[in-house]
Parts: sequence; C-alpha cells; structure tokens
Amino acid sequence: MRLFEGTEFDRPPTCERCGELEEVCQCPPEPVAKLEPGKQTARLAVEKRKKGKTVTVVRGLPAEGNDLPGLLTKLKSACGAGGTLKDDELEIQGNNLDRVRDELKKIGFRTKG
Repeated sequence: MRLFEGTEFDRPPTCERCGELEEVCQCPPEPVAKLEPGKQTARLAVEKRKKGKTVTVVRGLPAEGNDLPGLLTKLKSACGAGGTLKDDELEIQGNNLDRVRDELKKIGFRTKG
C-alpha cells in the first residue's frame, strides 16, 4: 500500500474543462484578459542607487493583462536609455521622469508622481 493510494494525489491530473488527462487534452489555452490603460494608474518615482546612479521606476501596473516587456521597450526608446523589468517594476536608467510620464500618457495610462 502506497502513502497516497486512493487519494486525489494518487490520480493523474485532468483538464477542468473536458475531463481528459492533461497530457491528452486538446483544449486551447484560455486567453488572458487585457486591461485597458485608462483604468490603470502608474506610479512614478526617481530613486538613487549605488554609486550615485539615478533610476526612474514605474510601479503599480500588474503583470497579468499588461505587456510589460513591450511597454518597457517603448519607454526605453522614448528616453534613449537602458532599463530592466524587476518584480513587476519597470526601471529606466537616469532621471527620465518627464519623458516616461509623457509616453505613458500618450499610451493612455494615468500617472502619479
């Protein structure tokens, strides 16, 4: 007798929609609902990092429903600077607060900061 014999952990996982095994299931993936930019508020801040470097940080935009890597690319192009995506926060190198704010408003986001 096995430890989990006869329990839900002993049975192979099945699809919630069709009931088939997950390995065999042919259901298409569920689409992720895209959030409208006008209903979201981006919080902007300028922070100092090590060795006196400044970074413009965009917070408050959820990863689900947004294309954060695509948005980061647009912001980096508008600022002419590098940047990264860390923990659902967009970081743009340098003090580019005004440029980032203008670009986000052009896309349709509300901004604070």
